[in-house]
Amino acid sequence: MIVVRTWAVALTGLRGELIEVEADITQHKPDFRLIGMPDKALGEAVRRVTNACENSGLALPDRRLTVNLSPASLPKQGSGFDLAVALAAVATDGRLDPESLVRAVHIGELGLDGRVRAVPGVLPAVLAAVAAGRTRIVVPEANRAEAELVGGADVVGVRTLAEAARLHGADVDDPVLEGPRGEDPAETAPGGDGGDALDLADVVGQPEAVEALVVAAAGGHHLLMSGPPGAGKTMLARRLPGILPALDDESALEVASVRSLCGEPVRALTRTPPFEAPHHSASLAALVGGGSRKASPGAIARASRGVLFIDEVAEAPRSVLDALRQPLESGTISIHRAGFVASFPARFQLVLACNPCPCGEFGTTGGTCTCSPAEVRRYAGKISGPLLDRVDIDLRMQRVSRIDDDKRGAVSSSDARARVTDARRRAAERLAGTPWRTNAQVPGTWLREGPRRLSGTARITLDGALERGLVTLRTYDRVTRVAWTIADLAGRDEPNANDVGRALFLKKGVSA
Repeated sequence: MIVVRTWAVALTGLRGELIEVEADITQHKPDFRLIGMPDKALGEAVRRVTNACENSGLALPDRRLTVNLSPASLPKQGSGFDLAVALAAVATDGRLDPESLVRAVHIGELGLDGRVRAVPGVLPAVLAAVAAGRTRIVVPEANRAEAELVGGADVVGVRTLAEAARLHGADVDDPVLEGPRGEDPAETAPGGDGGDALDLADVVGQPEAVEALVVAAAGGHHLLMSGPPGAGKTMLARRLPGILPALDDESALEVASVRSLCGEPVRALTRTPPFEAPHHSASLAALVGGGSRKASPGAIARASRGVLFIDEVAEAPRSVLDALRQPLESGTISIHRAGFVASFPARFQLVLACNPCPCGEFGTTGGTCTCSPAEVRRYAGKISGPLLDRVDIDLRMQRVSRIDDDKRGAVSSSDARARVTDARRRAAERLAGTPWRTNAQVPGTWLREGPRRLSGTARITLDGALERGLVTLRTYDRVTRVAWTIADLAGRDEPNANDVGRALFLKKGVSA
């Protein structure tokens, strides 16, 4: 008999590699061996495949069967190889068309009765297959809508192993499968909180904070909000995704791929940027992602192209917060394990919120703080300086002291989104021909020495603050970025002195 071949996909992070699944039988004592560096879940495929084939009317040959997953040096995890292994094994005795089999990529887990169950990560797997030139993809029916999001893919959804075998010429009836189908991960996993139903107009009595949020959205700036409980910090943060521009096709596919890898349902491309709000007690692994055998995305990767919000940030472990620094600079998060390195996207907008002191009343109008000066300093010092240096806007908030019955001045999310989209368009046009598209991405040297260097008149306030030691050079650059965003929102070609003064106030809470 000839060696029978088909294809599957191995995922390492969001990167997929085509795996050649080849099967052969020999005249030896009946046996079934799976080789090619499978993990424990994949190694158990032998029993799943054997029973599924028997119960589907596709009993395996009574000889020694060897299935190899190539390249053997690449680690392979999970049960998504079951369908490819089963079809290659069945084809060794000539019941399937080998030419049809080798043209297709197969993804899916088998139940013992022959059902093809949904698996996580179908979207990035199909993307990898199409990029490698393999366009005919056979997936579980529960994952078909997800796989069809990839342009150029000829997707076939199957419910049973027998149905998949008939695609390749098998003469077999589809067995009657009674009883509940069981739960598919793609159907039962919870979705994320995108915040798209929350309107900025719900925020009452905080016009300065609303405008600061719009500035942060327009320039892609990281934001820290400090203030007493009840000031509206969380309310504002949850409305940030709703005023960000809609995701383009590439970004939406990236977001959907991460959701797919997490086992969340993917029926269509979501255009609202994601919103992740891990609890301040979350572990380093929960934030960064990880796993000993299989690397799973953490909150950082799930927030990519959207917002990562950490409330009560002063209560979070410092080691966890410092893990944000490298992804903020590089836009990626890498998880290193013995035998593989998994990389995930990390292009998120960071929003931090904290109280001014442990009791939350320090500096609050009408409040009585019970904390000692040492406790206040210790609390404020829990956020490291290097992390604060990466924050462009430091917003100090107070509780609402007055409610205006006239809501005509309230800013809606749709109005704010229109302003943000227009400001980003102006920035993108100005930055055409450079690697950057938002003001927050522009390096300081280009701002200070490039063709868009601010005039001496516009810089006079900021230069004075630098001379008096009120700001560092890094802060100088961040203030300049925010000033450009304020000018973009106002429709000006470049920042004036008022824009720079406003940006300095948003960063340091001072004017010079």
